[in-house]
Amino acid sequence: MDEPGRQQGKPDVPDLASRIGRVAAPLRPQVRDALREAILTMRFAPGQRLVERELIDMTGVSRTTIREVLRELAAEGLVRTVPQKGAVVVALSPEEAEELYELREVLEAHLVRRFVAQAPDGRLVALRRAFTKLEDVVAEGGGTMDVLRAKDVIYDVLLDGAGNSALRTSLSQLHARVSLLRAGSLSSDPGRPARSVSELRDMVKAVEARDASAASAAMIAHVRAAARLGIAAMRASQEAGAPATTR
Repeated sequence: MDEPGRQQGKPDVPDLASRIGRVAAPLRPQVRDALREAILTMRFAPGQRLVERELIDMTGVSRTTIREVLRELAAEGLVRTVPQKGAVVVALSPEEAEELYELREVLEAHLVRRFVAQAPDGRLVALRRAFTKLEDVVAEGGGTMDVLRAKDVIYDVLLDGAGNSALRTSLSQLHARVSLLRAGSLSSDPGRPARSVSELRDMVKAVEARDASAASAAMIAHVRAAARLGIAAMRASQEAGAPATTR
């Protein structure tokens, strides 16, 4: 529910400004991170125009910095440039989301299989440690961004242990494109973070047992569960005439 007096799809300007202002130089990465968070937490809605002058007023940085940040966010798949309109937040269709989830399922299943085959025992310890951190974040009621950051650490461990640079590049690009989907899926259902932890627990246990088939099946189940929830949320939002969301 929107806060009283707060326009839907608009970020809280003082909050965004303070988010950026409390970190030190180099400033551009901090501005990028703050704007990314505003997009992923729906303070900037899918399809919303990102006006350079408004962003400059919010952040207090130069036009050059804002343009560089928008280019970086475009490379991540969060922003696109529309002729005669400028930068807008990406709004995926349910069909595009289905395609991304299908590809994610294939790549992540291969990732865990390769991790089981290649990773030394030390990487198994790192995976368990990263998963325990995710459990703690969810148990403590962490927000969507906290959960996503904890999950990203798990993926970093898996990618390090898999030892395939091409797979790392492909998954990094895919995860950038599905960032909005991941955030929406986690935030659209209060019970989703806990179920996500349960699904990933099955994957971690299978990896620790060096059972590639079980680990792959657990990861596929995790991605499919996210896809069902995310795409259903997108379709419901579109039917209601609201901004589309998903994970």
